Amino acid sequence: DHRSRISNLKSKKYHRIVASTELTTKSKQHSMNGNGMRPGIILLREGTDTSQGKAQLISNINACQVVSDAVRTTLGPRGMDKLVADGRKVTISNDGATIMKLLEIEHPAAKTLVDISMSQDAEVGDGTTSVVLLAVEVLKQMKSFVEEGVHPQILIRHIRKASFLAVQKVRELAVSFDINTPEGEEMLLKTASTALNSKLIASHQDLFAPMIVDAVKSLSQEADGLDDLRCMIAIKKIPGGDVRQSFLIKGVAFKKTFSYAGFEQMTKNFTNPKVLLLNVELELKNEKENAEVRIEDPEQYQSIVDAEWQVIYDKLDACVNCGANIVLSKLPVGDLATQYFADRGLFCAGRVEDGDLKRVAKATGATIQTSTNGIFEGVLGTCANFEEKQVGDERFNLFTGCPNSLTTTMILRGGSEQFIAESERSVHDSLMVVKRSLKSQAVVAGGGAIEMEVAKYLKEHALTIEGKGQLVVNAFAKALEIVPRQLCDNAGFDSNDILSSLRRKHTQDEDGKWYGVDIENGDIMDTFVAGVWEPSDNKSNSLASASEAACVILSIDETVINPRSQDPGAANGMMGGGGMGGQPGLSNTMAGAMDAVNAQKGGSRSGNLGNGVSYLKGRGGG
Repeated sequence: DHRSRISNLKSKKYHRIVASTELTTKSKQHSMNGNGMRPGIILLREGTDTSQGKAQLISNINACQVVSDAVRTTLGPRGMDKLVADGRKVTISNDGATIMKLLEIEHPAAKTLVDISMSQDAEVGDGTTSVVLLAVEVLKQMKSFVEEGVHPQILIRHIRKASFLAVQKVRELAVSFDINTPEGEEMLLKTASTALNSKLIASHQDLFAPMIVDAVKSLSQEADGLDDLRCMIAIKKIPGGDVRQSFLIKGVAFKKTFSYAGFEQMTKNFTNPKVLLLNVELELKNEKENAEVRIEDPEQYQSIVDAEWQVIYDKLDACVNCGANIVLSKLPVGDLATQYFADRGLFCAGRVEDGDLKRVAKATGATIQTSTNGIFEGVLGTCANFEEKQVGDERFNLFTGCPNSLTTTMILRGGSEQFIAESERSVHDSLMVVKRSLKSQAVVAGGGAIEMEVAKYLKEHALTIEGKGQLVVNAFAKALEIVPRQLCDNAGFDSNDILSSLRRKHTQDEDGKWYGVDIENGDIMDTFVAGVWEPSDNKSNSLASASEAACVILSIDETVINPRSQDPGAANGMMGGGGMGGQPGLSNTMAGAMDAVNAQKGGSRSGNLGNGVSYLKGRGGG
């Protein structure tokens, strides 16, 4: 007994030691888990791609560099074109915004470059390629700092500071002018020509530049006219003929619309006509299919038909009696109305496009009517001349000599659709540049001159900064040199030699601030004297947008890409809607009511199934 008691005590003591050891081990494990070794909690869907830290930031910068390589060679007068085919149509262009849009970039960070290119196109019109190159070059210069462990927020802070200083310097350097003087007129022509320099129609600047300046200046007569540039200046494309056959109409021109028999009998030429604009359908309207009319006598049917005809005749009489010579409608004008107007010496057109109708209203002073009742003299417009004119294979309706000379129409000709489409994009860019020049009334020299001068200023300013900021501002200044460097590369010149000459000229000569790349001779020249001028807003917007895009990409510390669902209905099903296909099931009250109705008709007892539909299971229905 004594021995057994001693052995029991020993075993209890052993168990206590083992238990205390286990507790100590568990507490140690718990404390280790608390220091970052806790098992991972899965929050994201399986297949989600997540990347963090320095590696993903460098990956984003590399993706942006690949995008810039796609548009790099399109910069400047010697830039090459890109051919983009999407299976339906082929686009040939060297416009940065157009190419970026057509590339359909999938990389989430690189899409930022598409956004800044599109915003530059909407805001200024030109500089869509250079803004992408600047943003990517800033990122490329910052890449080495990221690899060395510099915190992105330090980089962002100094990039924003450098950008602010650069924009201020551009505004200081800008040369202002008065658009009402001959010098101002010449400056507008030169900014329009500079915008066309890098385009497909560069060899026809003498034709297009004056047309573009005339079109935009006609808008500037009104306070808010320039803001409506896209609406007030129409560009019509007619394939065929020579590009030199393009012309400008100070008024409104639109293509002949769909017409019925009797159209050729109408008068096609008027002097000082009265113009009526409608948003009314001038044709017999059939009753709806479910219309039901009860008649007791067959003669009553004839009275119904007569009433329908009377409605259309009342509308046509109202148009004629108001004194109008030209009737235009956004909605169809039927064969009866066409013949009716032709017999009375009027001209009519239906299905006129909304933009064209608004331009006619703006030019002639007419007001668009939504009813033919109560038309009076005040809602009619007028113009000096109206005629139908053949242009190539198309017939155009022309309104000229309008009292409000705000609207203009440009008719573009060319051999192929791709050429005309690129001509339209080129003209649009030049129109926007002239608009910007009129608004800012200040220009700077192009050809890389302004970038070199701003880079010199930033390098000098960087010497006054202590710490890492000096290196970041210096790197930003070096990034600005991408514009003259790329201009040289695209022209086939040695960019290192020309950039060295430019740096020396800008640093040592007081009058060297406007020296840029001479594309013709592979040297440097005073681009301001040569007439290579750009609106100062163009450069300010480019620098600000490029810096902002670079800061956005540098501020991303984690990229999460969710996988696309394989099952199209999975997203609905996951929402927990219930019922069939993820849609919410019927409420108890509604289901009960449907059950009762279906039961009376001998149909299904299921509230979620329609009348007479029984529940099917499998292919056999059993």
